[in-house]
Amino acid sequence: MRTFFKNSTGIVPCAEWEPYCWIHIECPVADEKEYILNFGMPNSFLNDLEDIDERPRIEFEEGWYFILIRVPYRNGNPKLPFSTAPLGIIFKDEIFITVCHVETELIRDFLTYSVRKNINYKDYFDLVLRLILNSSVWFLKYLKQINLHIKSAETELEKSVRNEDLQRLLQIEKCLVYFTTSLKGNDILINRLKNIKSQRDNYDEELLEDVEIETKQAQETTNVYSDILSGMMDAYASVISNNLNIIMKRLTSISVILMIPTLIASLYGMNVPNGLENFQPGFWIIFLISTIFSGMGLYMLRRKKWF
Repeated sequence: MRTFFKNSTGIVPCAEWEPYCWIHIECPVADEKEYILNFGMPNSFLNDLEDIDERPRIEFEEGWYFILIRVPYRNGNPKLPFSTAPLGIIFKDEIFITVCHVETELIRDFLTYSVRKNINYKDYFDLVLRLILNSSVWFLKYLKQINLHIKSAETELEKSVRNEDLQRLLQIEKCLVYFTTSLKGNDILINRLKNIKSQRDNYDEELLEDVEIETKQAQETTNVYSDILSGMMDAYASVISNNLNIIMKRLTSISVILMIPTLIASLYGMNVPNGLENFQPGFWIIFLISTIFSGMGLYMLRRKKWF
């Protein structure tokens, strides 16, 4: 899907391309790829964006800037609800293009916010910083939803420890790993942007500070949730192991108690003379002896708190 935006009362849509407008392409098809390649950019930029695991970086080739940032998105997969994807930013002279191979809420929210606050971009690097800032905000929004998933899974685990709930926590941990990796890459990219000599004196210091603060906050929040989740999974793994030990201990105790009357009955059931083969109350004597010894065994096990 191809859309065009320009500065006005905020960043608003326009009908077609005009110099210095912003071209955004989401989930590009062949025609849209051909359209942006006609501007003369290197084909390698688009090829890199097709790799979902591509790392954040900045490149300069043939007069074109290529900046890749990682942005969060809702995956639509109940097992892995959130993930990250590369957003490519390509610009030169009067051309500014962003390309993303997944649907994200980030761009729509950014445009709505710019209109509500009447925010415009003064140059391309200013727009890049605002996009990175908005991506950090969306990382934080999704982290709040991940926290709700963690609390919900924890509530279910308090009722009963099931494999499904532990697998759910494992998938959430995967989301946090993706978030951590992407935020670290974006943080490195911000430092590289700050060190571009030609732009060092042109940045809005307040905007740059906001970008750094939001990115750091998203990183710290992700690390906190990841630590909490790791501790929770370790705790429940210990609970499962402890429950298994208790069950095995009880089964062993039952086996020991049942073994006592079995042993006595086996001794007196052999086809050899034992003095009770012609004694009529012999069965009840053996039964009484078995009961007494079993009771003694049960008493000893209860004293050791095996029951």
